[in-house]
Amino acid sequence: MSTSTSTGPAARYLAPDRFTRSVMNPIVVGLAKLGISIRGSRQLLVQGRTTGEWRTVPVNPLALDGVTYLVAPRGQTQWVRNLRAAGRGRLRRGRRYDEFVAAELDDTGKTAVLRAYLKAWGFEVGKFFDGVDADSSDERLGEIAAGFPVFRIEVTGRR
Repeated sequence: MSTSTSTGPAARYLAPDRFTRSVMNPIVVGLAKLGISIRGSRQLLVQGRTTGEWRTVPVNPLALDGVTYLVAPRGQTQWVRNLRAAGRGRLRRGRRYDEFVAAELDDTGKTAVLRAYLKAWGFEVGKFFDGVDADSSDERLGEIAAGFPVFRIEVTGRR
């Protein structure tokens, strides 16, 4: 796992290991294509910021108080950079997908989302949070917020 922290927490990136890239991600994406979701996982489709080609990655959307969020537990990933540039994407499960627009939260708005995300997905992504968990203080969650991009998504269409 490589970590980039040369310019602070906002530049944080944890690359997926070989097993995740070669085995786990293809399995989760394949299941999503078949319409099988593991605890709500979906396939994120977003256009590449330089090529315009559609890129895919498995994600764990979080529904909180009637709003859906995408959290990047690995930090400044390619999907995060692409979603920032495109401002929209698709969440797929089976043959159906939701088209959405995305707005990135500032660090002050992330605390409740990060806590809920860790409650829902901590068993899977907790290792990326360096000892911070759903029971951590608001202050501690606020301290790490810059390293975890969070997007609020609004569905604009279903297909």
